Amino acid sequence: MVSIKRLWIWCRRIRHSAGFGVQSPTDFFLITSVMYEKSPYYAYQTLSQEHFDPLLPHYRTKVNRLLFRMVNYTQPHNLLEVGRDNGAAFKYMCTAKRDMQTCSIKSHEQQITIRQLQEKLDEWKSLDCLHIGHTLYYKEIYEKAVPHMNPGSWMIVGGIHATKNREAWWKQLQQDERTAITYDLYDIGFVFFDKKRYKENYIVNFL
Repeated sequence: MVSIKRLWIWCRRIRHSAGFGVQSPTDFFLITSVMYEKSPYYAYQTLSQEHFDPLLPHYRTKVNRLLFRMVNYTQPHNLLEVGRDNGAAFKYMCTAKRDMQTCSIKSHEQQITIRQLQEKLDEWKSLDCLHIGHTLYYKEIYEKAVPHMNPGSWMIVGGIHATKNREAWWKQLQQDERTAITYDLYDIGFVFFDKKRYKENYIVNFL
């Protein structure tokens, strides 16, 4: 049933393939040369041999490899992840840039999660990349973190269509005056914060 659903979604998104209709050269390059890149990176083979608990929340390997490419392309100085994920996405991103500062917050309690998040934000001051993974406190995490975003910052949001509430929040992010460019890849979403850019909300067929 899941496969049938994803096939239906893929068909609905077919006109959003290969950067079709994207006017910005920068955004077109990101979609066609980073998101759709097919090159077999050296690290893929090594990472495929790592063991990650399949019973914990996680993304498909295709998505993890995309996150690897995105970090490799954007070269953030730091990466902060919040969520009860199985560690695969975090490992892929850390492997893409081994010298960046990293932190993964995995508490299932809201008070602890927000406290640890605030402590790390106070330490780093500026945040280059935020991954909001499988967590119930996505709204609170975003509101705490967004003042620390800079024009070069970007954010990964997992499960943007997982529930109606999360889908509604994603639509709010697209309209948020603090965001600039968003990419809806169905499994995840990317948010960029360069306010010099004209606001755009893209759909990318990445099923």
